[in-house]
Amino acid sequence: MTTTKMHRAGRAFAVAVALVAMMLTADPAAAEYKFNDSHFHLTNYIQEGTPIDDYVDIMGDVVKRSTLFGIPLQQMWDYGNTGDFAPWYYLQTDAPLYYYSFTDAFIAMQYLSQPEDVRKRLDPMITGFNPADMYAADHIRRVLLTFPGVFSGIGEFTIHKEFVSPKTAGGAASLSDPALDRIFDFCAESGLLAILHNDIDMPFPKDGQDPYILAQLKDLFRRHQDTTIIWAHAGLGRVVRPVEDQVAIIKKALDDPKLNHVYIDISWDEVAKYVTESPESLRKAADLIRSEPDRFLFGSDCVAPSSIDNQLAVYELYAPLWKELGPEITKKVCLDNYERLFDAARAKVRAWEKANKGKTGPMPKPSPASGYR
Repeated sequence: MTTTKMHRAGRAFAVAVALVAMMLTADPAAAEYKFNDSHFHLTNYIQEGTPIDDYVDIMGDVVKRSTLFGIPLQQMWDYGNTGDFAPWYYLQTDAPLYYYSFTDAFIAMQYLSQPEDVRKRLDPMITGFNPADMYAADHIRRVLLTFPGVFSGIGEFTIHKEFVSPKTAGGAASLSDPALDRIFDFCAESGLLAILHNDIDMPFPKDGQDPYILAQLKDLFRRHQDTTIIWAHAGLGRVVRPVEDQVAIIKKALDDPKLNHVYIDISWDEVAKYVTESPESLRKAADLIRSEPDRFLFGSDCVAPSSIDNQLAVYELYAPLWKELGPEITKKVCLDNYERLFDAARAKVRAWEKANKGKTGPMPKPSPASGYR
């Protein structure tokens, strides 16, 4: 080998070594992540789930950032109803569901157990409140001040949900309840964004049934134009199918300047099935998203997964949609829109926490003693 060839070979080897070194020391944040998960449950209906260390490992270089919330409802184990069988899902028993406020402290402690670099990838949400309770907004405020620097929003919380609403102890919540207005008013004040689950219709509606849910939902959104709201699953459910002209209804809402604070998540494998069930449904969904590409977010709606396969399975169900949308809009739906909304929420909530540190709510009236007049 000539001296020149030896020098060339040496340079090539040096370049190869440098490239390998760069790969080994590359910033993980620069990885080609597939998506941010805008809708993720760390725990299930009996408040058990994936250990946070395991979930961070599961995210790996696939999920760049993720919401982090439990489920606000606990499934009761009623021995008289199911005997020795311990139900872990709400469809396995007739026993009621009840609100479980400890979920917020649990999620906060899971988040705080992680190092700073990991926390930057997680957006915890407050869910442990009853939206039919006028004190619910006070609970949310209390959680923020007890765990400053943790939460980015509220939800996923439910008003109308197939089979869940009628099972909830204390009765179903309502879109027209002043308690819900207090919650959204506080979100506007504090900067918390809200992930709301509200079915677009009742399960198995009769022909000609008054679409009262849509009218109430529109009124709610219009009453709270200063609150960033993400409508989960575009209102769809396991048996709540798309209503007639649903795409046109959503398009009209997105075109309404009074609803420019409302966003849509297309989380859940059930929703993916509706979107991709036919060439026509796929075309309509793609046209809708192309018309407002900044208003949609992808999420898995996975509950306590055991591996990345669970979240990836939902992502892959949408493969025909990603192909139809193309890489630029797919990136907005799967990555960019999440970061824009949640980064803004983080900044606003941290500022509110700083401004309200050490402040308490109004002192309550003393409870009367026995025989008090």
